[in-house]
Amino acid sequence: MNDTALLSVAEPALVREVFERTEHFVPSNALTAVTELSPQALRILAREGFALPPVLASASGPEHVRVRRIVAKFFSPAKVGAVAQSIRDIARSSARLSADQLAAQGRSDLAGTVAADVPPRIMGTLLGVALPDQRLLKIWSRDSLELFWGWPDQERQLQLAQSAAQFYAWLRDSVRHAQGQQNLWGVLGAAGVPEREICSLGYFLLIAGQETTCLLIQTVLYRALRDPAIWEACARGSQDAAHNFVRRVLATESSVHTWRRAVTEDTELGPHTLPAGAEILLELSGEHLATDPYGHKLAFGHGLHRCLGARLAEMEAVIALEETARALPDPAALAVTECPESRWLRLLSFQAPLKVEVQS
Repeated sequence: MNDTALLSVAEPALVREVFERTEHFVPSNALTAVTELSPQALRILAREGFALPPVLASASGPEHVRVRRIVAKFFSPAKVGAVAQSIRDIARSSARLSADQLAAQGRSDLAGTVAADVPPRIMGTLLGVALPDQRLLKIWSRDSLELFWGWPDQERQLQLAQSAAQFYAWLRDSVRHAQGQQNLWGVLGAAGVPEREICSLGYFLLIAGQETTCLLIQTVLYRALRDPAIWEACARGSQDAAHNFVRRVLATESSVHTWRRAVTEDTELGPHTLPAGAEILLELSGEHLATDPYGHKLAFGHGLHRCLGARLAEMEAVIALEETARALPDPAALAVTECPESRWLRLLSFQAPLKVEVQS
């Protein structure tokens, strides 16, 4: 047991078994706040009509499969492949901005340039949805991750709830204006998915979906800068250097390192006897997966709940690393600022250095 009162499951075969046994292990607690929200915070959310009914990541059964099929079409291999050049163009432009900042100011935060720029712009393109200003979306994303997967005290909860309510209000308006359109909201509505469920899906997809890729890119850049051989190989365009390094990070230090499941009935899992109602924490990333040839895949889940954006996230991280290394090809000329533990995002299911600062 750990300090979250969840049974931690780390052995890869058992983690995959949990994902496969959907009748015994359900995602109903996927969007449940880790810290019980205060009545004052709940009232702030309630005034905005905030609701996260089960859908996609937090649902199971036939309705989950139906909605998943609709969403999957927006992340098909063909559609993801079609935005590859856009990803490279955005990453190259952002990396050049960092190089310019280094030349002019002597420092640059790659988390605020490359990592922050690529995922939201590509997500908006694929979904066909006009997203809010990137700085505002970043605030909403980080606040919601902390509200639902962190340990905020009651005073902090009030601030986070205000932010979550603002995002939800924007999202609901976006869903309502999408009626009759061919973007994701409009297609889901035309298929009979209720507004509340579309908002629930959108809330998680926009906040966790694009933000976790930002966090992944931050970790990839932060760790690669500390390995001059890797950085130089990526700068030279050595075949598979960036690809292999991103997979190493996914296996050992993914931005999504755990996920939760709830037990539906008394059952056995390896050496564990689990009662109905128990909650478990699946470890999707860590040093124990460093030598597992498929360890990088667990960061995106497994089976019916495998992340639909897995291919996209990995591609974005690889291209971001390649383009940044090419823009800043000499690691010996860069001083990488150490990111202290206090400046890492450390939540139940999400982690990353908050800054990736380099100095010339």
